[in-house]
Formats: sequence, C-alpha cells, structure tokens
Amino acid sequence: MIKAIFFDIDGTLLSSNGRVSKSTKEAIKKAQANGVLCGVSSGRGPSSLKRIVRDLDFDMFVTYNGQYVYTNDRVIYARSFDQMALAEIVSFANDKSRQLVFGAQQRIDGSLTMRIGDSAIVRRLIRFVPRRFPIRRVKLLLQKYSPNRRKNRYSNLAILNEPIYQCMMFGAEYETQKLIEALPHSDLQRSNPYTVDIVPKGGSKVRGIQFFLADTGINLSETMAFGDHLNDIEMLKVVGIGVAMGNGQEETKASADYITDSHDADGIEKALRYYKIID
Repeated sequence: MIKAIFFDIDGTLLSSNGRVSKSTKEAIKKAQANGVLCGVSSGRGPSSLKRIVRDLDFDMFVTYNGQYVYTNDRVIYARSFDQMALAEIVSFANDKSRQLVFGAQQRIDGSLTMRIGDSAIVRRLIRFVPRRFPIRRVKLLLQKYSPNRRKNRYSNLAILNEPIYQCMMFGAEYETQKLIEALPHSDLQRSNPYTVDIVPKGGSKVRGIQFFLADTGINLSETMAFGDHLNDIEMLKVVGIGVAMGNGQEETKASADYITDSHDADGIEKALRYYKIID
C-alpha cells in the first residue's frame, strides 16, 4: 500500500506553461483524501517553492536535492556544506569567473544571471532551448565579458555567513568530469543540460526522502515518486513505485517501473489512476 508520494517539480509537477494543471491538483487532493501523504522532491529551494505550491496543501518538502527536508510544522533534516567544500566551490567560481548562486534556507544569492535563470519564466523557456544550443560559447562569453567579472567576486557575499545547502552553476554536461575533479568534496546533480546543482558529498533526493521516512515510520516500499530528469533516476529506482513522465529523459524512463503520459497530458493523474491510488 502506498503511503507517501514524492513529486519532482520542473517537467513533472509543472506543465510546460510553468503551472500545475487542474487535473494534477485534483488528483493530488484525492490521493491525500485517501490518506496518502503527498509532497515534493526537488532541486529547488524553499524560497522558489513558495510561488509554485501555494495552491497545493503538501505534507512534506524534500528540497535542494535532499539537503533540506521539512513539513509545514518543522525541519526534519538539514545538511549544509562544510567549510572545506564551500571554499572549493567559491575558489573555483572566482578563479574561473563562473556564474554561480548559493542556496540558503530562505533565499539565494550570487550571480545575477543565475538568479534571473531561476525565475519561473526562464525555467519555463529553458525547456524549449534546442539541444544544439551553443552553451560552450555562451559560457566563455559570460566568463570573459560578465559585468561582475572581478577578483574574489563571491568571497564576501553576506549569504556565506548562513548555512548553504546547494549551489547552482552555469555549466554544460560536457564539463561534468572537470567539475568532479575540481570539487572533490561535493556531488553534482543535474536537472537540465545547462546548469548543474552542487550539493554536499553524498547528498541526494533519496537521502532526503530516507530521513523523512525514518521520521514518519513509512517504509521505502510504501512510497511512490514521479520524475523526468537525470537527478530523479536514483529516486525512481529505490522507491516502491517509480514513475517517469512521458516527456522525461530516456535514461530516466529506463529506470522507472512505469512510464506515464507527459506533464502536458495529465500524466500524474493517469498514473495515480493506473495504480488505483485514486478512483
């Protein structure tokens, strides 16, 4: 019996118009009425989620790719970067003139370019950027001509006095190995081809989900999760039922127990009906 369901946000809970569809809202409310806990498992942080889930009375929030987990009443798990890992990230971004933001409990700060990129409209548009988008050229232009290209750009940000749970950097998939070598005390999570989420070593959505389940006494076999991108693969593999969206990455679909319709075609509602979570 499924007792808890976790939904990814971008490409899953949100349709391509950047909104939660009526069918999805109604399906989630029906599942909750049937006694199933529903919540998010996302790379986004709490400040970003507020504008998205205001119409949904979610029970739990696994945010920053599992680094900050809370309910409407309390924080269950919070794991921030240690000083060594954070210093590596800051040093790399400063030395390489990279576009980077830092995610604290209730805000993000850093590169203006990245903060604009975290806006709802840009996240919506990025889904339509062609795979042949010249990201290498754009990255080099930003490194060379950014108006904020200055020495130790990130070192004195006030947000660094707060616990930092995740960083988001402009960086393409071809750079993955280089970033792994440059940031040995961090892990990388990716939810799109153009930016990478940097989290504390060993951090993942699964780890955050496990802390929530340990707190509530629910077994992994009693959980369900929906996702579409690479940072959802581990989650879909370990939960009781992993559902990939029809619009998801092929590798993500291959890791799922079930592939539903797309986020624009009532995919969440259809999967919940298929598994008889709702009538």
